[in-house]
Amino acid sequence: MTAQEHAMWVGGEALPASRMYEVRLPYDGSVTARVAEGDAASLEAACEAAQVGAGSMAALSNAGRSDLLLRAAGLLQRDVAEFANLLTLETGKPIKEARVEAERGYQTLVASAIAARELAGEAIPIDGVPAGRGRLAITIREPLGIIGAITPFNLPLNLALHKVGPALAGGNAVIHKPSERTPLTAIRLAQLLHEAGAPAGAYNVVTGSGGEVGQKLVTDARVRMITFTGSAAVGKLIRASAGLKRVTLELGGNAGLIVDGDADLDLAVERAVPGAFLYSGQICISVQRIFVHESVVEKFTNLFLAATAKLRIGHPLDETTDIASLISEEEARRVVTWIGDAVACGATLLAGGQRTRATVTPAILANVPPSAKMSCGEVFGPVVSINAFSDLNAAIDAVNNTPYGLQAGIFTQNLERAFRAARRLHAGGVIINDIPGFRADNMPYGGVKESGVGREGPRYAIEEMTETKLICWR
Repeated sequence: MTAQEHAMWVGGEALPASRMYEVRLPYDGSVTARVAEGDAASLEAACEAAQVGAGSMAALSNAGRSDLLLRAAGLLQRDVAEFANLLTLETGKPIKEARVEAERGYQTLVASAIAARELAGEAIPIDGVPAGRGRLAITIREPLGIIGAITPFNLPLNLALHKVGPALAGGNAVIHKPSERTPLTAIRLAQLLHEAGAPAGAYNVVTGSGGEVGQKLVTDARVRMITFTGSAAVGKLIRASAGLKRVTLELGGNAGLIVDGDADLDLAVERAVPGAFLYSGQICISVQRIFVHESVVEKFTNLFLAATAKLRIGHPLDETTDIASLISEEEARRVVTWIGDAVACGATLLAGGQRTRATVTPAILANVPPSAKMSCGEVFGPVVSINAFSDLNAAIDAVNNTPYGLQAGIFTQNLERAFRAARRLHAGGVIINDIPGFRADNMPYGGVKESGVGREGPRYAIEEMTETKLICWR
């Protein structure tokens, strides 16, 4: 395979760099592309371009922004196969998963276009207080200006669109720093938005390291908001450095799933197996901990083991592959270490956990104690634990016993127990009769505790990315 060279995208055109670096397919280490490596000067150029782009986007009507996003959605739908291929080459995820991500990106753009048309203020009942007598008041929503977007490697297209779509819908410009490992789809997205008619400087992509490019993006006074998806450790650093600018943080997770005694076990297994092992578990709402009622835990475990055994491990470009690799051999070694830690703490390894290069076979652990890293941290790999419970309240407490709180799930046919759990589970979202990994791209999405601050989903993100202005007259 010939490694194609890719420039950054700034001010509506390609921006080369003096340095290039290689993007490799994680599955086998082969070089798939050479990408321009941005620096402080590249970011300065992007800030200057984005100032112009922000003015152009603010001048567009809501309908004009919506039409731009709909044109982009149509182009993405046209080019789904190309984007899916790029996603696989940079992330190593199986091609069928990459295709799903590209198709979801289309839905995110459409939802952003709808949010642009529905963006509105409100009439304020100002004469409800004596000082407001004889006055009328309304609010309008205005763009912030320049939005800085920093995205991770695991869903480099759709997670980017959850930031870029609402930002453009609200009339802002965007400077996007993708993960160093997965810059290809961001650069291609910039070209697509240019083809759709985006003003120059409306969407800029600057590659490079978090320490050099990302830190300057966070601290630059011209950038009015940072929207970040990644680790809790980096999120805390961003929030500490951002000053008075707005910050939305979508951070880690340790998703817990409860399977009650009356649950539809076939459905629970059908959903939980891909929920645990999709993209080798490298999703922040991947099912990591399953708590099963003692009356059905043996049957559930046997069904889960049998379904997992059917997953096919292979090259990510093979249409039949279910499991390919993690993002790097370093991450694969770390995951195996976590499995060993759980076993050392008293857990039983029922299946999997073997490593070949960056690939780890799907690992299933039983009876993992709360002291294991697996119980309280984010493994971010193809590993799941199955623990029995006798009392629902105890299971809820176990799910909550983590620094994270992104999404949780429960399978039960008892409505009272379902909503008791939904009220008591400390998470940004609770999914009933499905896995914590469920996400529709127009729903509010975000966490509590160390899982983040703010909400995504185009309608909700656009509120974070616009300012309320009051207009009052006598």
